[in-house]
Amino acid sequence: MSVTEAFLLAMTTIFVVPYLIWRLGKTENYAPLVVVQIVCGILLGPGVLGAWFPAVHEFVFNKPVVQLLTGIASWAVMLFVWIAGVELEIGEVWARRKETGITAGLALLAPLMAGGFVAIGMLALQGSPDDWMGRGARPWQFVFGVGMSCAVTALPILVLFLEKLDLLSRPLGQRVLRYASLDDIAIWGVLAVILMEWSRLAQQFLFLGGYALGTLVVRRLIVRLPQSDRWYVGLIWLLVCSLGGDWSGLHFMVGAFLAGAVLDKHWFDAQEMDSLRRHVRMVMMPVFFLSSGLRTYWHLGDMREVLLVAGALLAASVGGKLLGVAAAGRWLGWEPGEASVIGWLLQTKALIMIIFANVLLDKQIITSEAFTALLLMAVGSTMLTVPVVTPRLQRLNSARRGHAASG
Repeated sequence: MSVTEAFLLAMTTIFVVPYLIWRLGKTENYAPLVVVQIVCGILLGPGVLGAWFPAVHEFVFNKPVVQLLTGIASWAVMLFVWIAGVELEIGEVWARRKETGITAGLALLAPLMAGGFVAIGMLALQGSPDDWMGRGARPWQFVFGVGMSCAVTALPILVLFLEKLDLLSRPLGQRVLRYASLDDIAIWGVLAVILMEWSRLAQQFLFLGGYALGTLVVRRLIVRLPQSDRWYVGLIWLLVCSLGGDWSGLHFMVGAFLAGAVLDKHWFDAQEMDSLRRHVRMVMMPVFFLSSGLRTYWHLGDMREVLLVAGALLAASVGGKLLGVAAAGRWLGWEPGEASVIGWLLQTKALIMIIFANVLLDKQIITSEAFTALLLMAVGSTMLTVPVVTPRLQRLNSARRGHAASG
């Protein structure tokens, strides 16, 4: 079979298998298509398909095919992260900075600390030096990287869930988006700190200085352009920032997010932006999920160790997020039931955490085994969201209706 034929076979597998499972299994209420795609990526990786049918895995996902898939996945995730940066409502966050800052801060800090404690335990219990921590990491980088993975909220997937729950245009949904947006900024900032390299500090300062200067130029230029040209300039800006971020050692995804974060959402047609996000997610992101799955491994003595760590990370992620949001709700005087709904929505991981973990793996902050545990944690977190939030939201709405009727 030629490389082209193997590539097309791999692409067919990527799109057919998750779709059939999602549609025939009717998994939408607990596992949307994006979650099924992530799970299928894991199943098609070396930890499952490669272990059970190594000849089939090697035949379909040989090195040239994987290289082609990696290129598509890199461009897909750059676009996705750039869109997430553009759609951040920084102005809305600033207008309600006290409430947003308190909630987002506690919602970030609590799971970060909980995940950090799990990471410390992983380091203490590992059998060899590179069981969980990558060869390019210092212990503090590993602890903060794993801790921040537990604190991530997947903003793009959160939007999908809010649409499904009919919350996106409601005040509660807009509040949740504000909290998630501020945490998104903090997450990428922390990632940049984790990836700082003293040996490349001059390059990183040069990139950040060039980025600041470029931001001034792009912001002044883009508002003078017609809509069609704004998209091209925005994509060129994305590529330049991604190249600069990777050259400086901060990773191209950090550059992609920075490229989008300084562009105002209202500069682009809202329907076109929504259409671009949907098409990137449908046409290109499944390739990224598969490429993530191809990095998953289970051979750390016994797969039970990976599952045990994934369970501990999931508990830290969910428990920390709920605890942080509950503290914010008590501080700000929210009505009963709000903190639970908001906390469960904000603990959604999925795409952004997988992207975050991919960066940590690329930079050898974590090992493939740790990456697998984080990936499983992200899947579990995302699958819990809608089934857990739905009854809580119904009780909250019933209580509000009852309060309004009695009032």
